[in-house]
Amino acid sequence: MSAADRTPPERHLPPVAVVERLGGALADLGMQLQPARVFAALLATDDGRLTSAELTEVLDVSPAAVSGAVRSLTAVRMVRRERERGSRRDVYVVQDDAWHDVLVQKDGIYAPLVAALAAAHDAAGVGSRAADRIGLSVEFLEFVMREMDAMAQRWEEHKASLVHGPRR
Repeated sequence: MSAADRTPPERHLPPVAVVERLGGALADLGMQLQPARVFAALLATDDGRLTSAELTEVLDVSPAAVSGAVRSLTAVRMVRRERERGSRRDVYVVQDDAWHDVLVQKDGIYAPLVAALAAAHDAAGVGSRAADRIGLSVEFLEFVMREMDAMAQRWEEHKASLVHGPRR
């Protein structure tokens, strides 16, 4: 295999204004700024794939900033790391249906929180206002987890009904 065969295809970087607007909106909702910008860049890239060098270029940040942001995003499974064929470079990938994949991770997101709240409920003492408040939180999150399966099914049906695909 020649070096030319190992050269990854050239990707078009997303418009900086789009990345900054979407990244800013996510940061305004509480997401850390650099992970928000990396996620936005991946969403706005045609194939949903960028290397660390490409992210560094489009975001105008250091490789360390990209590394920290990617670590945060991979930990919550918003982004995954792959190797480019024939290369030692990592490429970061966001799924086409990224929001669905993130939000239906009941075991990774909701279950640990419910377990911590249940322990806090027990520690607060039955009948206390704190226990009642924490107990209501547990009930709500357990409700959300039950509803998530039905909602995911409805989303799959809706997605299949999109005749022309997502908005273009």
